Amino acid sequence: MTLNLALSYGARDEITRAMKKIGREIADGTLTPDEIDENKISSCLDTKDLPDPDLLIRTSGEERISNFMLWQIAYTELYFANKLWPDFEPHDIAEAILSYQQRERRYGKTTEQLTGKRG
Repeated sequence: MTLNLALSYGARDEITRAMKKIGREIADGTLTPDEIDENKISSCLDTKDLPDPDLLIRTSGEERISNFMLWQIAYTELYFANKLWPDFEPHDIAEAILSYQQRERRYGKTTEQLTGKRG
């Protein structure tokens, strides 16, 4: 299990820096626009050496992602907790994990697409 804490982090800034890096590679002639794909973009992000999150726990009762890992959480399951981070306890984490375990991970597909069966 990997736990990421992002302090003083903003996804828009991260994506902007990744695009500038890709732009420099194109300008240098080491990359062509046709070579840009999801893997290339991911390799330029701060989290390039980390897997995309399976579960994002959002504390404080807010139901928004607040500029957090906008690229990486495309297929992440979201869990919203009403507690503030300092009050988040081990049983709260267990509750979030239990909620996650009860979900069907579809990665942008429908159940029918995953199973090949129609409802």
